[in-house]
This record gives sequence, C-alpha cells and structure tokens, in this order.
Amino acid sequence: MTPSAASPAPVTSNTLIDWSDELSVGIQEIDDQHQFLVELLNKLHRAIHQRQGTAAAQAILVELADYTRIHFAVEESLMRILGYPGYADHKQQHDHLIEEIGELQEKLESGKKSITFELLHFLRIWLTRHIMEEDQQYSPFFLSRGAVATGDKASIAGRLWKSLFG
Repeated sequence: MTPSAASPAPVTSNTLIDWSDELSVGIQEIDDQHQFLVELLNKLHRAIHQRQGTAAAQAILVELADYTRIHFAVEESLMRILGYPGYADHKQQHDHLIEEIGELQEKLESGKKSITFELLHFLRIWLTRHIMEEDQQYSPFFLSRGAVATGDKASIAGRLWKSLFG
C-alpha cells in the first residue's frame, strides 16, 4: 500500500489514532515524537468523549500545540543540518498548520469556537496525511545522511555530533 493510499485506522471510543507501522518514517527520534503527538490527540479525543469539560480539553490542546511547535523545530533543524532539498516546502506546511492552530486557540479562548469531534477529525487527517505523505518523503534522505533507523539505540544528535567532530 502506498503512503498516499493509506488511511488511519477507524476511530474507537478510546483512541482517535492507533499507531501503526504505516505511520513510521523509520527514524527513531521522529517516530518517537510522532507517537507522542498521536497520544496527545488520543488524550484530547478521550477528554471530549468523556465530557471532561472545556478547560481540560483546552489544556490538552495547548500541550498539543506546544509539542507540535517543538516537533516541527526538530524536523526543520534536521532538514537544514542535513541539507534536505524539500525544506522550504515542508516548512511552509508546518507554518500553515501553526497559524491555523493559533487562530483556533484564539477562537477557543474567546468562546467563538469549541473543541469538537469535527476539529479532532481535521487534526487526525492532517497529522496522518502529513506523516504518511510528506514526512515519508524525507525519510530516505535523512537515513542516507546518518539518521538513526527506528529500532537502533543511538540518537541522531549523537551520530551527527560524532560524524562532524569525530
């Protein structure tokens, strides 16, 4: 199955996204971060499903937005360090989502919008498509430049440091 043809597993009452090998880009640190993003989306899904309240859902969304910014910064830093040719286009996609999240947070804080299953569906589709289509594109490039494959123990930062400074 090609990444663009794949779709995430059906939503259950406890999870919005089930982590699978289809979501793996094959790079340990990136996969670990993607898994954490998936868990945050699942946490938000559970909060809404269990009617934990707006404050609880907003707190999780803030955590999700903050971690997303960190994750994007890591990906973009690796792209610059490794000389990834698709950096500008990939960064533009990241910037667009960060802008959308910022606008959404403003609407939520002002009471003009609430966190709904529709919002969760949007985030689920965006994340899974981005990982399975866009992030899969940089994976072979990163791996060819020394990124640590999923399952290896050494960190990419350690390997880069060693390759640069011996």
